[in-house]
Amino acid sequence: MNYIAHIRETDRHHQTVEEHLLGVKALAESFGSKMGVSHIAGLAGMLHDMGKYTDAFRSYILEAVNNPDTPPKRGSVDHSTAGGRFLYNLFHAGEIHPIKGLLAEIVGNAIISHHSYLQDFLNPELESSYLKRVRDKRDNSLEEFERTQQLFFQYVTNEAEFESYVDQAAAELQAFIAKAPDESTETKLMFLTKFIFSTLIDADRTNTRLFEENKAGGETWDHEKLFAAYYDKLMAKMKSFAEKDDYDTPINRLRSRMSEQCDLFGEMPSGIYTLSIPTGGGKTLASLRYALKHALTYNKKHIIYVVPYTTIIEQNAAEVRKILMDDANILEHHSNVVDDIDDNDEDLDGLMNIRQKLKLARDNWDSPIIFTTMVQFLNVFYAKGSRNIRRLHNLSEAVIIFDEVQKVPVTCVSLFNQALNFLKTYGHSSIVLCTATQPALDFVEHKLAISTDAEMIEELDDVIEAFKRVEIIDQATRESFDNVKLCDFIAGKIEEVQSVLVILNTKSVVKRLYSRLQTEISGVPVYHLSTSMCAAHRKSMLDEIRKHLKSGNKIVCISTQLIEAGVDVSFECVIRSLAGLDSIAQAAGRCNRHGEWELQQVYVIDHMEENLKHLREIRIGKEISKKILIDLKRSQKNHGGHVLSVKAMNRYFQEFYQKFQLELNYPLPKLGPKITELSLLSSSKQEDDTYYKAYCMKYQKSPPLFLVNSYRTAAEHFNVIDSPTTTVIVPYGEEGKEIIAELNGECGIEELSLLLRKAQQYSINLFKYELDQLDKNGGLERCLDGRVLVLKEGAYNLEFGLDVENDSGFDLSMF
Repeated sequence: MNYIAHIRETDRHHQTVEEHLLGVKALAESFGSKMGVSHIAGLAGMLHDMGKYTDAFRSYILEAVNNPDTPPKRGSVDHSTAGGRFLYNLFHAGEIHPIKGLLAEIVGNAIISHHSYLQDFLNPELESSYLKRVRDKRDNSLEEFERTQQLFFQYVTNEAEFESYVDQAAAELQAFIAKAPDESTETKLMFLTKFIFSTLIDADRTNTRLFEENKAGGETWDHEKLFAAYYDKLMAKMKSFAEKDDYDTPINRLRSRMSEQCDLFGEMPSGIYTLSIPTGGGKTLASLRYALKHALTYNKKHIIYVVPYTTIIEQNAAEVRKILMDDANILEHHSNVVDDIDDNDEDLDGLMNIRQKLKLARDNWDSPIIFTTMVQFLNVFYAKGSRNIRRLHNLSEAVIIFDEVQKVPVTCVSLFNQALNFLKTYGHSSIVLCTATQPALDFVEHKLAISTDAEMIEELDDVIEAFKRVEIIDQATRESFDNVKLCDFIAGKIEEVQSVLVILNTKSVVKRLYSRLQTEISGVPVYHLSTSMCAAHRKSMLDEIRKHLKSGNKIVCISTQLIEAGVDVSFECVIRSLAGLDSIAQAAGRCNRHGEWELQQVYVIDHMEENLKHLREIRIGKEISKKILIDLKRSQKNHGGHVLSVKAMNRYFQEFYQKFQLELNYPLPKLGPKITELSLLSSSKQEDDTYYKAYCMKYQKSPPLFLVNSYRTAAEHFNVIDSPTTTVIVPYGEEGKEIIAELNGECGIEELSLLLRKAQQYSINLFKYELDQLDKNGGLERCLDGRVLVLKEGAYNLEFGLDVENDSGFDLSMF
């Protein structure tokens, strides 16, 4: 009998189960080879759909395709449990071999979860959802299990070959555990499990997509040839800069020297390094030069830029595109336009509808150069949903550049450090922490394994002094401001200079100040930047602002902190509401950015109208900064002599992380006083206050498991920011409207993939209360079977974007 994995929509051609299993195995092996675990990944690939070797599934898929109007009951055939059960029965019965038992749990969890998310080995109720599936489940879908095993050995591999393959996988696991002896075994195995899950998800979806599109293989590129061409283009651009008449200045010579240092550093072994070029020092091009040189020297496959906010992705990507002259191979990933579909989509397998097309769309970070955000990076490792974790394996054998790395959310510091340590040690990736204000990530309990002599730039204090273009004026320790007083202060400054930028801590105060300035300052354009605008809209607004600045026109811009993390604008005067030292430094980077004028002023003020009650990170950062300002007021000998010195920044971050010491491991008080994301993901059986200890006390025995972590529970409770958002596409401009129209039409998987990528430029992230309000007012539409949210034209305007008041303060939607 012909056992079927998929039926192609266009010609009703059948993909057999063995074709699919062997195809996924081959892809998973290639992904797994990046970390030396090709057989572990391949084992997951060859077993994941073993449960399709049943008459029940064959009948199910034929009925679903032949009778689309009356399809069989959703989820009536479970085909993902069989492979996990097969491994459990082999290696958890009789004489148990610990390494093979571990292998069975790692691979088995990936298999049973490939239509949802990794299962808990132990959950808060002291139950094992893993064991419920592989050991305890009894239903009609598993009645043919004995026959399924026979068919697997008949068509996919024989027993001797399978045993040999498992032995090779076990040897890989043993070698993996032996590496990095200082790291806990539980942490290693947690990351390995997630990596194997990533390879399986991507291999399964890629093979299915290729079958559906009737293609023999996916798109490939010669990364060595491509990166060599990019490097030549970059060097040609650098040469053209040097040939300009106005090039021979001390600052330009220093920029060139730092760029050359980055080039030489590209020959260093892979590791975790810092690049602390001051604002205006050519950081983007210098880091790209390092990345390309290092990728060529050490055979890296991807260059990934991770930025703190969505607001600067398009700017940085545009700068790189302009030099490399390549649109096709540079991906911008702002957010997930489509949230993960149903928690368990097993019933979709084999049925080609819009939900299946969305699942199969290419969304796996397989581009040579990728720009994404810190939220998306952390989601790959820790958030629920197969769409996120599918990308994880493409973070290995990569150069990853974290722009403005000081913006890592406090609760995620330990999680961030562990992810980077894993990528360095096991993923063979090289990591660059790129900022003028390096955080003390090696000061916390779960330290970042920064390489010895990590800084790329020599004589850093001298470089910082050479790039000094502003002086910080401390108004904060002298007087307090409200919007009335600040409005008068701005009016006075715009009489003295041509351009003023004001950066405040809360959206509500920004908006009130903007409204007041429009009425009180005549003849001067006043701009208000907001993350309620989509990326394309923000770009248009920033282009307008830059034109005014370039022409020397009078202009005032009011913004939240979205503008200070790398946005390339240069104002003559900046006013910054008191916040963390890193924020003050970043705000200073928007003033006299390119040294157009002599020394200019950045005024630090204390704004009394800002309610920071629920914004603890900003409030504590403000308190520490104020103490440092007071110390400097008493004596210029303190903290290296000025507020933005390396010494002052080190002091700031060390005290900041000390204040948040109990929160660095992502605490989960709802689950228990000592439960954290880290404890759920990688606690050992020896630790107290774990579900394992509670299980042993309750049942007076140990659970029959090698792993006892809670992957699913951890993912369900993980949000990079406290208030998670939902992505909505907006009808901005003709292209935005065209994208929405096309999403409402018929399109194939490849067209859908391209549309969803383009849609990110025309999307905004909304809080739940905003979605509820829009739903109530009829401002939302749904397309693609309700999976994609779209804003109606009446709910989006050309001044504010989405004009919904947010009195909660901090502009979280910019992440």
